[in-house]
Amino acid sequence: MSTESAKKRKTKVIRSDGGAVEKETRKARGDADQETKTYSEEAEVDARDPAKDYDLYKKTCEDLQRLMAEIHELKSKGGKDASAEIDERRIQSCIHFMTLKKLNRLAHIRLKKGRDQTHEAKQKVDALHLQLQNLLYEVMHLQKEITKCLEFKSKHEEIDLVNVDEFYKDAPLEISKPAFTMNDPHQQTLSRLDWELEQRKRLAEKYKESLANKEKILKDIEIKKEYLSSLQPRLNTIMQASLPVQEYLSMPFDQAHKQYEIARHLPPPLYVLYVQANSYGQACDKNLTVAIDGDVEEAKALARPPEDSQDDESDSDAEEEQTTTKRRRPTLGLQLDDKRREMLKRHPLSVTLDLKYKDGSVLHLYFYYLMNLNIMTVKTKATTATEMSIAISAGDLLSPASLLSCLYPGDHGKKTPNPANHYQFDKVGILTFSDYIGELGHPYVWVQKLGGLHFPKDQPQKFVMADNSLSASHMETTIKLLRVRLQSRLALQKQFASLEHSIVPISSECLHLFPVKILSRLIKWCAISYEDYVALPFTKHVIEADMAQETDLFFSAFIERGTAKLHVAIVLNPGYSTIPPIFSICLNWKGEKSSRNDDNLMTIESEVNVCFKELLGPKPGHQLLTNQIQRLCMCLDVYLETETHDNSVEGPKEFPREKMCLRLVRGPNRIKPFKYNHPQGFFTHR
Repeated sequence: MSTESAKKRKTKVIRSDGGAVEKETRKARGDADQETKTYSEEAEVDARDPAKDYDLYKKTCEDLQRLMAEIHELKSKGGKDASAEIDERRIQSCIHFMTLKKLNRLAHIRLKKGRDQTHEAKQKVDALHLQLQNLLYEVMHLQKEITKCLEFKSKHEEIDLVNVDEFYKDAPLEISKPAFTMNDPHQQTLSRLDWELEQRKRLAEKYKESLANKEKILKDIEIKKEYLSSLQPRLNTIMQASLPVQEYLSMPFDQAHKQYEIARHLPPPLYVLYVQANSYGQACDKNLTVAIDGDVEEAKALARPPEDSQDDESDSDAEEEQTTTKRRRPTLGLQLDDKRREMLKRHPLSVTLDLKYKDGSVLHLYFYYLMNLNIMTVKTKATTATEMSIAISAGDLLSPASLLSCLYPGDHGKKTPNPANHYQFDKVGILTFSDYIGELGHPYVWVQKLGGLHFPKDQPQKFVMADNSLSASHMETTIKLLRVRLQSRLALQKQFASLEHSIVPISSECLHLFPVKILSRLIKWCAISYEDYVALPFTKHVIEADMAQETDLFFSAFIERGTAKLHVAIVLNPGYSTIPPIFSICLNWKGEKSSRNDDNLMTIESEVNVCFKELLGPKPGHQLLTNQIQRLCMCLDVYLETETHDNSVEGPKEFPREKMCLRLVRGPNRIKPFKYNHPQGFFTHR
């Protein structure tokens, strides 16, 4: 059997479509035979049926099992003839193993071909997809280019050219060329542009000529102004010289002339104030009334030359020194009181300004002149046309002490603006002028400027002359500020009356600034003192920034929604609404929070304090305070509704989300959307 098997091994069987073909094994053609075998099996895979191969595989496996069982049975029996039968069955088993190997190779070749076909199909799909993407990109690019071409606007479209009829009517033939441009829109446009350029060149030449004429006229005006300014002193001299003639002829005077006659006895600052205020009222403000009050005879008695008055003062001082040496000490206090009264003596005449408003309210201003101190003071009184419900927190709004405070920034009217007065006060033992303000009035700096008084701080001067130009330069601005001040205080008085009843009044012009539904509500509004404001822990940043002064007005408010309560401290500058209020907030909900430890509360303060221009409403912005309070209520709703719900607590959320927000938080600080967009009705971040 061994020799027969060796002979069989010398021949190789190659299966092909035609069957088995025997070839002799040769060393020189070994590689070629192997390649031929590989190629034959690959070709054979296409020709063979996989189902039949699978049946052959099962049949071969069954035959192997049977042969193995027979070999096992022969070996177990033993015997002399068993070895030959075992060798025969072993040879048959080897042949079956060769068949299994061939089936295995065919299966691997089928698998490889299937993978190759799948890979080729996938490559085709990828190539087609790439071509599709390229085509789509080209389509998008072409669409963009088409859109650019359609949206292209030439520079000439921004020029407002004359219409075609006027062009052919006014333009010369060498520019219009109607034979070529009538039927060609492009040439027509070019011709119209040429005509526009020609017209602009002509207008530029006319503009240069007009500028030259303007310069010439301005020079003539300056010459006439110089002539008129030199004429005014001459006219004043003539008027002074004509006064005796008018008295001698007993010329009749009306009420205005009588006022002018009384005005002659006014001290220079009050006279300047009277003249400038009367002139401004006649020229610009018909609702401004100027009058002179006081004892005219006493004013005439005081009129005397400055030299005599100085001599008298020196004599009186000498007499006082002699009397102080002769009298005893108990009389020194009485002498000081007399000196103080003399030092603070007012001129017997005063000037009254009445500012009337359209609603019937009147602001009365009483101007006085302190002769020895050479300063002016003012007292004020406000009357309203109808009785208003006076709020408890609005007690100081119309009081004379605070009505005109800080009309200009920093002008509190508690100190005398004349540096020389401090030396005069030291002589008579007056510690501060503020002790006499209730009796004499407030010496505001703007009052001195209306009287033409200006006091240099580097060199104190006892006598300062009144300047008409200084008064005229401040008259219009000051009158407007006075009108705005009373209007703002009356508006605040109405707002405070509503706020004390937990009502936040919003005008119809400002309704678009807020959503329709705001659930947070004001529960308390009251006035507090400066000490109470400073004692609050969440107002320290305002105090440290020097944004709260003792002369300001301070208020406290509480806004509530559910278990959350917002404590608000407000600084109201006397210059409201030109200077906006300053809000400081503290939230009591899940602990105490303020702008120092919560970035969202800091953002709410910024929404109210920094973005106040959005809340001014109609001019002059007197509705700012209530709009700021309403925005606080709105921001508190957003803050509470956008808070994350604690899932460990059963039951519904305390503050369900009712406001529409595009984005709940933003940035590393997790800032909430507090800006309200009116047309769309949702909240966004700034």
